[in-house]
Amino acid sequence: MKSLKIPFSKYESSRDAHSNVSDALDGEDICQVAELESEFASYVGADYALATSHGTSALHLAMLALDLKRGDKVVCSVNAYPNVPEVVRHFDAEPVFIDIDADSYNINLDKLETYLEENSSKKLKAVVITHLGGATVDLERVYKMGKTYGVKIVEDACDALGATYKEQKIGSTGADIVCFNFSPHLKKNICNGGMLVTNDDEIMERARLLANHAIVRDEDSLEYIYDVVDIGNDYSLSELNAAYIRANVMDQDTNIKRQQEIAAMYSKELDGVSHVTIPNMENIENSFSLYIIKIDKNRDSFAVELRDAGVGTGLHYIPLHLLSYYKSKYALRVNDYPVALRSYQQVLSLPIYSNMSDSEVKTVISKIKSIAKIRV
Repeated sequence: MKSLKIPFSKYESSRDAHSNVSDALDGEDICQVAELESEFASYVGADYALATSHGTSALHLAMLALDLKRGDKVVCSVNAYPNVPEVVRHFDAEPVFIDIDADSYNINLDKLETYLEENSSKKLKAVVITHLGGATVDLERVYKMGKTYGVKIVEDACDALGATYKEQKIGSTGADIVCFNFSPHLKKNICNGGMLVTNDDEIMERARLLANHAIVRDEDSLEYIYDVVDIGNDYSLSELNAAYIRANVMDQDTNIKRQQEIAAMYSKELDGVSHVTIPNMENIENSFSLYIIKIDKNRDSFAVELRDAGVGTGLHYIPLHLLSYYKSKYALRVNDYPVALRSYQQVLSLPIYSNMSDSEVKTVISKIKSIAKIRV
């Protein structure tokens, strides 16, 4: 496949990232992971932050920290990346899918509340809220549900680094656990990394223990003397990845401003274009880590034409009930989640990243207009 002139995503290596990585390679007396955790907690406004090898590792560790067990249930949006129900299934627990809101593509809170009302059970352990593309749901309502129905709230913030809800950064708004991913689906970074944040002392104590094989050491003993007190795993982030990510976090607010500028350019020029529906621009706190349009019909052929014109695109996401494993495991039918199905047939994510030039944005717009003009 020929390389795209305007890829769907592209990382940018800043001078600070080079400097931090050089410090790590040169063996400078700086614990990059500890620095990242401290800086990240301060950035999002959380009490505790624990770095992990990937965003999926953070979600898996979150389930460990909540002591998820066989037969427990975790509710999530049917429009999420497969790693959300995947980490639940690793515990032989059961994911429960909820249909989505037609405009935001996030979990439909009315349907979520109805499910919680009708399915009260000790086995119901948590709700995972995915902030698709940096657009949040009504979190105050979600937290109220958590208290009313006795379930933990875990936020999947893989697309929401630096995003805000009522002027507070995601990670500080009241969830039990929030998980971040520095290399989310289709927006691959040059390195991997994740972060688990919480304000709960007990959750963080358990997460830190389990993140390193549940190994404990006596401070007065030799370093190689240890004990294992539970079943954990290795979720550790490397010093090199942490060094690079530290610079990403420092630049994130600036990056979001640029993403919002690009989103405004897209919306201004694509509003009213035949066959294309632009996203709702009324949410001024949307960080636009994704810019998702709708193509009224033949979305895939539209994407192919864009690809042939040198423009990459993405899809967020294939609804979970259409994937072979979950469809078979839970006997799900195509029409069980009609809003997600209808959205899936139309949505298309356009390139949007901070180092995208105005010229590149205009090129994408021009290509979309040209393709839309000749469609019937």
